[in-house]
Parts: sequence; C-alpha cells; structure tokens
Amino acid sequence: METSALTFNGLTAYYYKKHPGRPTIAFLHDSLGCTVLWRNFPQQLADATRCNVLLYDRLGYGASAPMPAGERPVSYMETEADTLHDLLTHLEVDQVILFGHSDGGSIALITAGKYPQQIKAVICEAAHIFVEEITLKGIRTAMHAYNTTSLSERLQKYHGDKTDTLFRAWTETWTRDDFRDWNIEHFLPEITCPLLFIQGEADEYGTLAQVERTISQVSGKATQYILPGIGHTPHKEAPALTLGAAKEFIETLK
Repeated sequence: METSALTFNGLTAYYYKKHPGRPTIAFLHDSLGCTVLWRNFPQQLADATRCNVLLYDRLGYGASAPMPAGERPVSYMETEADTLHDLLTHLEVDQVILFGHSDGGSIALITAGKYPQQIKAVICEAAHIFVEEITLKGIRTAMHAYNTTSLSERLQKYHGDKTDTLFRAWTETWTRDDFRDWNIEHFLPEITCPLLFIQGEADEYGTLAQVERTISQVSGKATQYILPGIGHTPHKEAPALTLGAAKEFIETLK
C-alpha cells in the first residue's frame, strides 16, 4: 500500500492509496479524538470496500499543530469544513466519502452542504445538528471526569501538552450561552449526495431527533442505522455492526 504522511497548514494527515480509481474514505474524528484513536477501523473498512483512506488530525489534536489562541467561535465547525475542503483540494482527492464521528460528523455534513460537488457520499456517526440538553449533560459529566479521574492523563497520551487547551475548547464552547442556539440545519438541503446516519439508541450525547431531522432535510437519498443499547461511539462499541452497515452503504454507491 502506498502511504503518504504529510503536513498541510499545520495539519498532520495520512493518505493510504491502494486501490487506483476507487473512492477515498476521509475519516473525521470527534471532539477529543485523533487519527490514532480510530484504531484499526479505517483499515478494516478500506479492506472491506476496496477504498483508499485519508486520516488527519485537526489543529490542536494528535500530531497536528496547536489550535489558534483565543475563544473558539460558534462557527468553528464551518471553519473546519473549509479546512477539509482545502486539504482535499491540495491532495487532489476525488470520489470522497466522508466518515465523521460526533463533531467530525457535523463537520462532514457542513462540508457536504458547502462543497457538494467535492463529496461523493457521507457517513455520519452520532453527529449533531443542534444543541440538546442531553448533549450538555454529557459534556458536564466529562468535565467532572476530567477533574476527578485519570481522563486527563489518558488524553495526554494522544494530544500531549495540547490536551488542556483542546478539552477546554470543547467543553467551554459547547456550554457557553451563545452556543445554545448553534444549528447547522440550513446546510442540510444543500446535501445532494447519499447519506448514512449511524446512531446508538443509548447515545449519551444526543437523541434520535438528530437523526430524524437530518434525514428529513437533506436533498439526497438518506438512510439511518440505529443500534439498540449502543452509546456515542458505535464503531468502538459495535464495530462489526457498524462496519457492516458502512460497507453495505458504500457498495450501493455508483
């Protein structure tokens, strides 16, 4: 397999090219994640679908440069979508399938809405399109764990001295008063590509309303895959089922 590790505007990315002419699945990590924390799931999906793989750490995460100083704006995920567009353009990647988890899922939806000609399909896992009280409750629980358990030390293994900054950026942004009205539903009608929304029914950060409102508003063909008893991270909690659903979806793409 041809592997390209590169940096682009402070991002660290890994492009695995094995199947010429086949789509590339770009994986977008969650609010505390990075490329390493996807474990072997991207490779398993690539092998199952004969697709290429692009992984990257957003600014402030993993091996990438620190995120910009100052308070994170409400529109930070739109900026991340623009950054992803620039990365894909720089790499001249076409036939892009976005696979985004949590924040990464929201960024995938925004990207597909802003740059529809660049995106072949979207798989969003536990994405958010608006703020719910259950989301804020989950974040407050994470804040408590960060201060009272080894969560900080565990995250430092992957983010190093950027850990405190990225954790505060996530928790303080989402719990700010001006973020309560954050909403990306206006991007959804502009999404014309096929969409698969994967959601755990027991997700501690969001309800099925996130799925239903997304599915009902996109312009392309949209399907949902709900996993009973599964929480916020289906690709870790139910990897075989999540892999199977994603594989079946990708195989339907023309």
